Amino acid sequence: MKPMIPFSTLSAKLKIPGDFWGGFASMLVALPASVAFGVTVYSAISPQYAVFGALAGILGAAALGLIAPTFGGTDRLISAPCAPAAAVLSAFAIELVKQGANPSSIVLLLTVLGILTGVIQMLIGFLGAGRMIKYIPYTVVSGYLSGVGLIIIGSQLPRFVGASNDVPWWTAAVSPALWDTRSLIVGAITVVVALLAPKVTKAIPSTILGIAGGVLAYMGLANTDAAMMTLNDNKLVLGALGASGEGYIATITGRWTDIGELKLSQIAALFGSALTLAALLSIDTLKTCVVIDQMTRTRHEPNRELFAQGLANITSSAIGGIPGAGTMGASMVNLSSGAQTRVSGIIEGVLVLIAALALSSFIAWIPIATLAGILIVVGLRMIDTQPLSFLESRATVFDFAVVAVVIGCALTVGLIAASAAGVALSILLFVREQVGGSVVRHKTFVNQRSSTWYRPEAEMRIIAQKGDKAVIFELQGSLFFGTTYELYSVLEPELKTRDYVILDLRRVQSVDITAAHMLNLVRDMLRERGVPLLLTHVREQLPNGRNLLEFLKQTGLIDGSDSVLVFKTIESAIEWVEDRLVGDVAQPENEEVALNLQEMDLFRSHKDETIADLEARMQQRSYKAGESIYAMGDQGLELFLIRRGAVRITAPISGSRQLHHIATFGRGDFFGGMAFLDERVRSENAIAHTDIDVFVLSLEQFNQLAENHKKLALLLITAISRTLAQRLRHADGERTLLHV
Repeated sequence: MKPMIPFSTLSAKLKIPGDFWGGFASMLVALPASVAFGVTVYSAISPQYAVFGALAGILGAAALGLIAPTFGGTDRLISAPCAPAAAVLSAFAIELVKQGANPSSIVLLLTVLGILTGVIQMLIGFLGAGRMIKYIPYTVVSGYLSGVGLIIIGSQLPRFVGASNDVPWWTAAVSPALWDTRSLIVGAITVVVALLAPKVTKAIPSTILGIAGGVLAYMGLANTDAAMMTLNDNKLVLGALGASGEGYIATITGRWTDIGELKLSQIAALFGSALTLAALLSIDTLKTCVVIDQMTRTRHEPNRELFAQGLANITSSAIGGIPGAGTMGASMVNLSSGAQTRVSGIIEGVLVLIAALALSSFIAWIPIATLAGILIVVGLRMIDTQPLSFLESRATVFDFAVVAVVIGCALTVGLIAASAAGVALSILLFVREQVGGSVVRHKTFVNQRSSTWYRPEAEMRIIAQKGDKAVIFELQGSLFFGTTYELYSVLEPELKTRDYVILDLRRVQSVDITAAHMLNLVRDMLRERGVPLLLTHVREQLPNGRNLLEFLKQTGLIDGSDSVLVFKTIESAIEWVEDRLVGDVAQPENEEVALNLQEMDLFRSHKDETIADLEARMQQRSYKAGESIYAMGDQGLELFLIRRGAVRITAPISGSRQLHHIATFGRGDFFGGMAFLDERVRSENAIAHTDIDVFVLSLEQFNQLAENHKKLALLLITAISRTLAQRLRHADGERTLLHV
């Protein structure tokens, strides 16, 4: 269990002034909207239920404001009743009214529907489905952000100019006859103050100053218009919130008593509507979180947030409120007002209760045009202009098109459809990008590369002559239906002429069934000529989570026959091909004869008596298979010459305990030469691959040899250096080839 954070430390982390102002400003936006949504839902039951709708909106805003930020943790997010919830619940209520349902039963079913919605949201968060939001591309987020900004601006235009709320924004914008000069003046002053305030002071958030400017402007106009000083039939101000109805507790407790009488079949019938509402509210919340992340360079926890939203909706419905989600408008007001942490959301929930119970008379005088002006400023700041730069390059024009489509769908169809359209177009662009790129990273031949087995010079000459009979294709990216034809067109000419075909899958990210079918055709074509298909790096864990080895077995490519051979590394596959090119059939281990010193390539040109003197200064050692000969970090004061067997040289990969196979040396070769020459510690491990016999020349014995046989010592060092230089030259050539 994590230790508790001291209160003093926690207090230091909280940004109290900014969080308070943010919570206060967002309350001014969320509370009236919540009341309006509640009235919309309950008015669908009966006009007499409008007061209960206002109460449901207030309770929903308070519950969501307190519960969601407490358990969710997304900084600056404001949760409140929202348009998707109002739309679904209103449609649900209207349908029940058409069926002749009792109004009290409808209220009861609305409560159960809200609780089921919260349960489903909690389940979505618990199952981890919320993390899918991270796969939404930037172009979709940008378009969504701008679309929401434009929607906010459009929705507030009628209120800004003083027209009726049922007038479409485009009608309000072009019909001066519908305008109220008083609203225009108050709204304009609000917008100007909110936009210019950051240039004057940052001590008080611009949204608060904008609201203050709008209220003062209204009061100034009211001095010349007595009708503006009354709340009755005054369409310029918010008016009474309706939060003082009687029987709060009795209404809620009575509702819970009635729930116990519902049948299981009635509750089950609500599941479809609850699932729809849960999906809409979850998407609405997570999209708002993504936008907040985009603007604040933070990262939210989607599953935790969905769990908290579900808990908040259960609580809201349980106490008679309506469900909701993380709302864009209130969250943006919260952000622009200086909020820094999730405490601002809790403050907003507390202030909703205080405002509803104690300050309703004060809030009632806030001009509607002022709130509209604040939301218009928020909408302007949400519009992302960065995608306009995409038009400057042909490479990013299609990305701009995605942004434009998302904005267009958001304005004409809906935000959910806009997100879906944007993701679909982004997927198409991704497929187009994948198809346009090559899945063949390199095409080489065995005589251009080598295995980790260092072979004698005679064998290397044979491999150099015959190596073009074996082709190596290093593949990359995703092998799927979009790249299958391109890959097959590259492979097909080689299938008719090469004796060996190696496909290196190390950099392959994914393989679909179409690509697997194409590889089956490749195998069958090679099988007709008696040529095997060699696969390397067939991993059991691709980045997409698929077991590639198991998948290729299931699709029939790897069927246990000699037609397809699977190797762990590309070096081991090349080694297998090299053995067949040189016709080298390894002798059984117990029949392999140990070499004398003069039989090794390094010393064949020297006199027997000279070699005998050198051999006398060497030790003869034997190691069993798997036994360590030396380890990384050991002092490198010995040179090893292999009489019989083979040794593997490995070294750890940087930052990992995993060992990388560097080389394999066999009979007649030597190892340990680098550290022997520079007298530094070993940089690799040497492990006996088979039972092995070696000559060991210590640096001390070599120095004594150099005093008596200077020419022999020089020839020995020259031979070692020449061999090391050849190995280095070959390694450099391969490295250069791989970077082409």
